[in-house]
Amino acid sequence: MALIERKHGEEHPYWSAGPFKIRLPFIHYRWEAAETVQALIMFVVAMAMIPLLEKYLGLPYDVALAYVVVCGIGFMLPNLLGTPFVPGWITPAIPVVLLFIGQFEPGPDAIKALVGLQLVVTFIFFFLGITRLGTKLVDLFPSSMKAGILLGAGIAAVTGEISEGGRLANTPYALSIGFAVTAYMLFSLSFRDLIEKHRWAKIISSYGMVPGTLIAMGIGWIIGEYPLPAVEFGFSAPAFGDMWNYLPFTIGFPSLDILWMAIPTAIIAYIIAFGDIIVGQSLLDRVDHLRPDEKIEVNVDRVHIVTGIRNLIHSFFAPYPGLAGPLFTGAMATIAERYRYGRSAMDTIYSGAGVFWIVGFLALFALPLVTLFKPVLPIALSITLLITGYLCVSVAVEQVDNATSMGVAGTMGVVLAVYGAAWGLAAGIILYVLIEKRTKKALAEHAGEAPEEPIHIEEKAADYGNA
Repeated sequence: MALIERKHGEEHPYWSAGPFKIRLPFIHYRWEAAETVQALIMFVVAMAMIPLLEKYLGLPYDVALAYVVVCGIGFMLPNLLGTPFVPGWITPAIPVVLLFIGQFEPGPDAIKALVGLQLVVTFIFFFLGITRLGTKLVDLFPSSMKAGILLGAGIAAVTGEISEGGRLANTPYALSIGFAVTAYMLFSLSFRDLIEKHRWAKIISSYGMVPGTLIAMGIGWIIGEYPLPAVEFGFSAPAFGDMWNYLPFTIGFPSLDILWMAIPTAIIAYIIAFGDIIVGQSLLDRVDHLRPDEKIEVNVDRVHIVTGIRNLIHSFFAPYPGLAGPLFTGAMATIAERYRYGRSAMDTIYSGAGVFWIVGFLALFALPLVTLFKPVLPIALSITLLITGYLCVSVAVEQVDNATSMGVAGTMGVVLAVYGAAWGLAAGIILYVLIEKRTKKALAEHAGEAPEEPIHIEEKAADYGNA
């Protein structure tokens, strides 16, 4: 039970602090058992960034773990400061970020590049949050270019896993089966039918990515694709002292040239992050009307500012390939699903979202859990990226409604995935201007008309044959 109770139909109690609304466990909201169990397993997703930190930044494992702890502090901030989302990385942007920092040698050069990128991202979030221009900026981008960004991120995410030398080649059975189970539970229409008919399916679905991740890990251990863990007891010891040697205060801050190079990638990351905000709002809208006992406030400006604070912390103390994003879609979806079943199931959206990452943070110091999952960290990252790639492609397709826009989006997406953010944005702008853009006069003349129909190859071939 919480010390401060919410009256029916009101916003959940908080302490006001300028633009923020502070809520603390036990004082403002109760502890949730279901999120505790889920977080004790899904914290491995947070640790899944370690392989990327080792590969692209050249960090030792213990220093990378210290970076993850800093990230865990950032994960707890949004709920504490009044945002009802479960925060995460800007996951769809990870492949694009890796393309950017992959141009630099692992070590100080790559760290400086990532610090530069994260500082630009920080500036974008702060500027647009304070000025309230976020929505207007994203609206300037045509739907075809938004789709191209998502397609590029999705293609890069999937190809990075399935290409030669990727994790699928190294662990084909664990990754294939784990992804298949996770995708089936998250996206399958037939599984959705089972949820409506059977309580067991509804219970399993409430744990989101957990079942598929555990199955993948179990298969990996059983058939030897991953080494068995050497479980240790006690508390983990992240190398906070050594971490100082890998921070900009020691190795130096990025040059203006690097900041300039980072701008295209930062813009793409922001656009994807803004899309996550929309997804988060949609998830809450689906359940909000089912809970008249609580009024949920989603303040987009506050989301921007809090996300900017998290990216600023990362810039100085733990530059992160995942950046700091507003939403962990998988966890948010499962928490929102449980929230819909009433106050007895979840007192407030803040108790579910808050407890999840508090437990996830504490789990980072539980040495038995950390050492248990250490050998299989790549599988958690792989499943996350594959699910992200699938979502990016499916959402991208929803952005366009005709063949011309699809052509622009598809071409831009391929260029972005192969050559990086700068070339991708340039290709998208050129293609949009040359192929899709119409004059105001033409738009007025054709106002109200349906978009052109997709081209049917069979019909065209028949026409040419008749000619």
